[in-house]
Order: sequence, then C-alpha cells, then structure tokens
Amino acid sequence: MPVDLTIATPAPLPAHSGIIALYPTVQLADAFTLQLPDGASADPEILARFMFAHQPAWINRLMRVRDAIVALFDLKTGKHLAALAEQARAERIGIFKVYSKSATEIVVGEDDKHLDFRVSVLHSGGTTPRLTVSTVVHCHNLLGRTYLLVIAPFHRMVVKASLRRAAQIGWPRAGA
Repeated sequence: MPVDLTIATPAPLPAHSGIIALYPTVQLADAFTLQLPDGASADPEILARFMFAHQPAWINRLMRVRDAIVALFDLKTGKHLAALAEQARAERIGIFKVYSKSATEIVVGEDDKHLDFRVSVLHSGGTTPRLTVSTVVHCHNLLGRTYLLVIAPFHRMVVKASLRRAAQIGWPRAGA
C-alpha cells in the first residue's frame, strides 16, 4: 500500500534536534513528521523556506486575528516581525529569526516578553527521507501560559496544514 506523502503525523521530538535541551522547562513540545518524495531536497533551509512561503491562506487570516488580539497586550505582531525581517541584521525566514543551521536542521523562532519558542525543521536521510517539524515553547509568565493554552490547538493545525500544503504543491527538488 503506497504511503500518503501529504499526511503529517505526530512524532516524538527527535533526540538529535538542537531544540531538545534548549530551555530549562517547556510548556509545549511537539513534533510532526512526513515522508518526503524521492528526489526532494535534503536541505532543511530550502525546505523550511518553501513550507513557510506556501502556507494555506487561512493561516494568514488566523494570524491577522492573532495580531489584533496580541497588540492589546503589547506583544510582537506579524507586522512588527515583518518589519524586523526587512531591517534585520540577523538572518530570518519569513518572520522568524534563524538561530542555528546545520546540514540536517534549521532552527527558527522568536523571543517575546510572554514566551520564547523555537521551531526545528529537520531532515532525516536514509532510504526513507523524512521531514520533521518540532516546536518547543518556554513561557515566562501567566500571560505566556494563558496565550499558549489558547493557541496550542491552532498551532498544531497550522503545522500539519503547512506540511500538507507544501507536500501537495511539491517539495523543491534536490539541486534545484
């Protein structure tokens, strides 16, 4: 039976990911993985840029709602992060700051007064190449924990939908 390459499934955080021991405590840690098609790029930065650039339209609408709410609490909005990306000295992928890169993983994220988070995009090679997107969140205060409680279900939907959409469009090819 053929594998559906558009379905992202929950997975444990990869033991060799750079985000495993990043924070002393985490209030959210999850990972979703899918099999990549033969010939897909193995470069995690290329895969991450592709996935973030091709998200479903409903995610942008959801982010506008989120931004309207978090602006009331003086938290970073997508507009603020986009402005940072335009003037950034640090490398960014979309609105996210790049924290580390290796041949198999790129880690992006953001820090704010309520919480810090990191997202790992990890390529696992071998006979069945996989892409795993993992997230860890460290909350600083009650606002962060409350925010996380509200957005966690949406976060999971966004990650799975982003992976599915990129797979449906077709992952970038190796050497492209």
